[in-house]
Amino acid sequence: MTRTSLPPDGDIPLATSPEQQPHAFAAAFNTGDPEMIERVYEQAGVLVSSPGWPTTGAARRDANGQLAALGCPIEVRPRHVYVADDIALLIVDWTIEGTTPDGEEIRVSGTATDVARRGTDGVWRYVIDNPFGTATHGP
Repeated sequence: MTRTSLPPDGDIPLATSPEQQPHAFAAAFNTGDPEMIERVYEQAGVLVSSPGWPTTGAARRDANGQLAALGCPIEVRPRHVYVADDIALLIVDWTIEGTTPDGEEIRVSGTATDVARRGTDGVWRYVIDNPFGTATHGP
């Protein structure tokens, strides 16, 4: 796997338009650093870590950290972006694919249904990150 190289200041590009938000997430995820991933969420932002399981705060950080620890990059393909003032609905196809540090080949993919909001600093961040979209949990 090839991790994203960070600029000399150790920062990732944050989204200044809603269309950039999925790419900002991918850049953060591909560093493998959960703290970088946290930068693309609002403080109270929700990650639906698996269908039916919303997480926030430390649980959100840990869930993203576990995925990033697989050492495989995420690729994102925004399908639709709908904007109303400072709120955006994002429909994004994504794939995590590669070989883990243990030598296991993995491929996980889905279509996310996400909500982002523009902050007072002009940066878009996730309010809701639902990577599995309309998937349901259990029977």
